[in-house]
Parts: sequence; C-alpha cells; structure tokens
Amino acid sequence: MPLYSYHCAKCDKDVELLISFSETPACPTCGSQDLARLVSRTAPEGKSRRLVKSARAQAAREGHLSNFSRSERRR
Repeated sequence: MPLYSYHCAKCDKDVELLISFSETPACPTCGSQDLARLVSRTAPEGKSRRLVKSARAQAAREGHLSNFSRSERRR
C-alpha cells in the first residue's frame, strides 16, 4: 500500500497515511473525513554528496543527530 499525504480541513493538520487508493481515510487527530490529498515531491534517484551534505547541515541546524554516524556526532 502506498503512503499518501493529506490535509485535514477541520483541524488544519497534515498527516501521512498508509492506505489503499480506494479507501476513504479519516483524520487520526479529529476523525473528520474532510481530507484533501496533497501533492508529494518525488524522491531523487540515488544519493548525491550534495544532497547528503545539505541534509546533514539542516539536521545540525535543527539539532537532530540521526543523519550522522556515531563518529561524527558531538559528545
């Protein structure tokens, strides 16, 4: 099943749901079925050094360490 992104008009939240195309989803926050499917960005093929460097810089700015190996993490 694919992962779809939706925006709930009732509670103004964006959610990602793993559902089949034919299902009518409900918002997990408020239960409303007034969801609009969002257009997703396509994932780039493979990994380029520039993409990895950009993702690591953004993670560092936001304080996340998940993009770094253990040896690269500050202690």
